[in-house]
This record gives sequence, C-alpha cells and structure tokens, in this order.
Amino acid sequence: MLPRHGLADLIAWAREPKRKPMIIRGARQVGKSTFVELLAEAMGLNCVTVNLERRPELAELFKSNDPVQIIQLISLQFQQSITPNKSILFIDEIQAAPEVLASLRYFYEDLPELHVLCAGSLLEFALEALTFSMPVGRIEYFYLGPMTFDEFLLALGEQGLLDFLMHYHMNDEIPIAIHQKLLSLLKTFLIIGGMPEAVQAYVSNQDFLMVERVKRSILDTYQDDFSKYSAVQPPYLLRSIFETIPGLIGQKIKYSQINPNVKSGIIANKIRLLAMAKIMTMVYHSSANGLPLGAQVNQKIFKLIFLDSGLLSTQLGLSFLDLYKVEELNLVHSGMLAEQFIGQHLLYMKPYYEPPHLYYWRREMKSSQAEIDYVISYRQKIIPIEVKAGKTGTLKSLHLFMAEKNALLGVRFSSQLPSLVSDSQGKTLLSLPLYMVGQLTRLLSES
Repeated sequence: MLPRHGLADLIAWAREPKRKPMIIRGARQVGKSTFVELLAEAMGLNCVTVNLERRPELAELFKSNDPVQIIQLISLQFQQSITPNKSILFIDEIQAAPEVLASLRYFYEDLPELHVLCAGSLLEFALEALTFSMPVGRIEYFYLGPMTFDEFLLALGEQGLLDFLMHYHMNDEIPIAIHQKLLSLLKTFLIIGGMPEAVQAYVSNQDFLMVERVKRSILDTYQDDFSKYSAVQPPYLLRSIFETIPGLIGQKIKYSQINPNVKSGIIANKIRLLAMAKIMTMVYHSSANGLPLGAQVNQKIFKLIFLDSGLLSTQLGLSFLDLYKVEELNLVHSGMLAEQFIGQHLLYMKPYYEPPHLYYWRREMKSSQAEIDYVISYRQKIIPIEVKAGKTGTLKSLHLFMAEKNALLGVRFSSQLPSLVSDSQGKTLLSLPLYMVGQLTRLLSES
C-alpha cells in the first residue's frame, strides 16, 4: 500500500490502553478508508467495516445506548467477531447517517478498549445540519489531506532521496545532479498530484494518460456530489463556479470575475459549499499584527487554493509535456501551480488534530501595494512565506512585511538551491527549493 503521513500518529492512538473514537475527516478520495486499512495491517487488527452509504439501513444497529449490544448486532450482521484490543470497528461514510455520531459517546464511556474509527466525505454538511448534540470531549478528529511530495518519493521507491532531504542541514551542499532530479520529480508531482489513486496508477503503469483518466474520474465524482450540497438550488451554478475558479487560484477573489450576472452573495455561498466539501480552501487575509492569525482575518478578502495540484492541472488542461518543456515553473500559469503546491502542504503541516487553516497578507494602498503568499505561525512567531516558481523575482513585499511587522525571519520557496542570509539589522531570509517544503518546520527550528 502507499505510504501515508500521519500513520504513526494513528498507530500511537491505537496503542493507548483506552481511547476515544477517532473520526477521519477529509475530501472524497484522499484515502481515508485505505488509511484505516494501513492501521489494521500495521497493528495486526481485524477490521470490520460498516459502510453507511452503501447500507444506510445498518444505522438501525446503532440505536442502542449499549455499545456491547451494538457490536453484538454488527457481529451477527457480518458474521465476524469484534473483540476489544483485537478488532477495529470502522464506520465508513458516516455522513450518510449522522445520527450514528451520537452513539460514539457510549463507546468512549463504556467500551474505550475497542478501536472505533469513522470516516466520512461531506461530513461538514452533516455536522452543520445536526439536530442533536455532538459527543464533545468523547471523540477525536484526524484531518487528512492528499499525499505529500515526501510520500510521493517513497511511493516511487526514492527512499534515498527522501533520506537525503530529511537529513539535510543548512550549509550542506546539494549536488547539482540531485537538485535537478528533485526538480524533475517535483514537476511530475505537480501533474500527478497527491490523490492516492492517481499516484498508484502512475506507480503501477508509469502512464500519464491513465493518471489523467483517474483524476478526471475523481473530478467527475465531485461534480456528481453537487446535488447533495444544496437541496434548494440546482447544481448548474456550482458546476460553473467549479470550472471557473481553477483559473483564479492564488488571486484575490472578486465575485464579478466568476459570474457578473449572479449576485455576489449567491456566489459566496457556493464557494463556501465547495470549501466545506474540502475541494478547495479559502485562504483569508490576516492583518498579521499578532497571534492567533485567525483572530485578525478579513473574511471579505480571500484567495483560493485547490485540494490538489494534480486535480488543478487537469482542470487547467495541463499535461506533463507542458511542464517538461519549460525550465522555469513561473512560465506555467504565472507560477500558480507552485503556489498551489506550497499551499496544500502548509495546510496539513500542523498536528493531525488541528483543523487545517491557511492565511495570507495583502496591503491595498495606491502608493504601496504588497502581498505575501502565506503567513504561518511557528513557535509564537509570525513567518511570512513567498513562493517564487523560478530562479528570479523580487522580494519587495517580503522585505516590506518584515520591516512593518518587525519579523526577524522570512521564507522564500523557489527553484534555487537553499541559502540562509542575514542582514545588518538581524533579519534572516531562509530560501528553500520547492521540493523541501516537507522539511520546513525542521529547518525553521535550525534557523
């Protein structure tokens, strides 16, 4: 099976003597069910799966307040024994019967020795429409995104390259041949992306056409779900927005750019629905004057990133040949893919239990406009991050931000080799190649 970031955290949860039920949250087809299978394999546990989308009538089995009775009924239904500390009860597609969520509290209170895992796509829609109280404090969440570039290297059998990245320290020399190979693999990842099925198709066949078929199938599945997002309005407008937004990734969203004939409030609601489905993320402007960054957002100013660079490439009609022919990524849709790549990695860089959020900074003054692609917090410090897809590009906005906010450290991602430069005022610029995004927090600590 494909390697997945965060599996060690899930194994640590599984090894606890008593545990809360775990709900894995993420977009469709990011590999939530496979994640559970990896855990069962790693721990030697028997996994009994109850899929509530395929078998909605099975929700009846969870009506009891007695978890022992529930697992007895499930055992009879599936003719499989469910034993605490030896089995996983996996409730898949739980959003199809959200009332089952209420029963999870009893597993924690009365049967915490049993491994109970749940997963659901479009779970946010079910949670928003709840007519009962959630078992707060009695469940845990695990936020799962697409595969990372580091996982992609492992899937391709490039363990040596990943070990090189993981043990790299600033001022170490990177041979040009290694640098060029990593940049080439980065281009491959930008097109294939991190959706597990697409990665598996490439690993198995090395066939980009087959990968495109897989990605198109995933995108079609998302659009098939649109009718579930809103029972009131037809999904045609949602489809129109879904097709328009990929060309606006990384830009401040103006509703008139999407559809000037539709009221901004309606478009805003549709974007919110796409964000709830985790198909894209709203990256809000934060004034970044202090922490937490989320307390200083302006929800009227935001940009968007897609779930995955590979899906974005398909929506934009890009192929590997388009990237292969250009040396500088900034020549491909103005560096949009590079900003997408960094954004989707930053989004899931926090601990698995923290809801993924991402912010940027923008100043709109006639005489001095500036924008920082992303701002993150690290060890109670605000870190500005600029993405430069090529080898060139000014850092005027980054320097302005660092001076205005008195930030001592800034980060630039580009296609250049790593460097660490400090000026006379004690301000430091950490410059990393795009393929080192997975090493960012470690190298920040060293800096």
